Amino acid sequence: MSVPQEAKPRTTAVVLAGGTGQRVGLSIPKQLLKIAGKAVIEHTLTIFEHAEDIDDVIVLMAPGFVPDVEKIVAKAGLTKITKIIEGGSTRNETTERAIEALGEGLAEGEDRNVLFHDAVRPLLSQRVIKDCVEALDRYQAVDVAIPSADTIIVTRTHGEDGEFITDVPDRSRLRRGQTPQAFKLSTIRKAYEIAAGDPNFQATDDCSVVLRYLPDVPIHVVAGDEYNMKVTQPVDVFITDKLFQLASTAAPQQADEAAYRKLLSGKTLVVFGGSYGIGADIATLAESYGAKVYALGRSTTGTHVENPEHVDDALSKAYAETGRVDYVINTAGVLRIGKLAETDNTTIQEALNVNYLAPVQIARASYKYLAETQGQLLLYTSSSYTRGRAEYSLYSSTKAAMVNLTQALADEWAGEGIRVNCVNPERTATPMRTKAFGKEPEGSLLSSEAVARTSLDVLLSAMTGHVIDVRQQDPTREAAGSSGFEQALASVLDRQEDV
Repeated sequence: MSVPQEAKPRTTAVVLAGGTGQRVGLSIPKQLLKIAGKAVIEHTLTIFEHAEDIDDVIVLMAPGFVPDVEKIVAKAGLTKITKIIEGGSTRNETTERAIEALGEGLAEGEDRNVLFHDAVRPLLSQRVIKDCVEALDRYQAVDVAIPSADTIIVTRTHGEDGEFITDVPDRSRLRRGQTPQAFKLSTIRKAYEIAAGDPNFQATDDCSVVLRYLPDVPIHVVAGDEYNMKVTQPVDVFITDKLFQLASTAAPQQADEAAYRKLLSGKTLVVFGGSYGIGADIATLAESYGAKVYALGRSTTGTHVENPEHVDDALSKAYAETGRVDYVINTAGVLRIGKLAETDNTTIQEALNVNYLAPVQIARASYKYLAETQGQLLLYTSSSYTRGRAEYSLYSSTKAAMVNLTQALADEWAGEGIRVNCVNPERTATPMRTKAFGKEPEGSLLSSEAVARTSLDVLLSAMTGHVIDVRQQDPTREAAGSSGFEQALASVLDRQEDV
């Protein structure tokens, strides 16, 4: 006879958003500050929305700003948020209010997992969330921390003479605490109940409350992530925004071929730059799954993307024949190599018309169709967008503009349900590249078919405002188990060598 397995406890994420933003010089709470086109708290809530291990989310917001979060949640369509309530005047008071809210509706003897996370840590990884939840299968309290790269000193102030070192602790044992901090609800509740009897009770985090008032409860430490930084000082706002710009996003793949067919059957795709290369591969792939595809190009259909009338005609024809336009893709581009001072006006104008003005015109003309279907516009950038290189000034600068255009339109069109994303392939085997560089060593380039497959995954996802890197796998980096921050840094350095 099999023994029935114990039901897995419900796991709730509590997002602590009671900060005021005074240290970053704001008149509004820092969690409402926009970074990479969205409020910091929206980035954070979206992480938990997509976390498989999280069942529901409670938000503790700074007094007077609950309606602001309610609007963000409604606009973003976040379904896991069950309560948005006002926090207290201190971190401890805010946690106490969360514990009270978590206890509502629980049956006697029922327990649950709870993860307390700072709203102003918007770069939390799914790996850390998963590790915390799994650790709660064995422990009652869990903290997240990373090793200290800096030597920590202990000082004492001597009047007007300033500070002097009194101790230098062993750095190998020092860790920098992050969030989430995870607990069994019964454990953190008991710790706060005991703390309530201490007239001198004061703590800056929740693990220290357990450590002090439940000394027999071991607190397990989960490895954190350098990326999981806290937006506290003005420089943090700048750094976080840059990290969002540079962070690679992966598009979720569909389960199987049948899933692609189900999602694409009956949909209409308009592909500009569809004569060859990535555009042609997208068209072929989408058609194989039952989509109606209009593949347009200068050499096949006589469509010049830099001509607004050609763009309008292509979109109106697709709409007239199918009654809808679900996805608009633009892979068209020109690559002209040379020193800017030696480049003639005709070449400059061509680069601007095809690589910049054409995507702008395509976006503008696509708007009304995509608003009707709540579809997606997909643009393309280059790995050179993060750092312009000599003799590629026109190409790399227009490709950087595609990233900004993507992020701006994703925010601008969010209310209409239109998604806008940008694919960033590393060096890819396309006719355009071959024309510019000639034949290159086999295996050194990404295949256009691989980029097309990722592009399809992006189109079928709920993502918007993202730059999606498509890169060849690097087994040595994966084997090294490098952190998200290290991978991002390595990615940036790689991009500086790519075109």
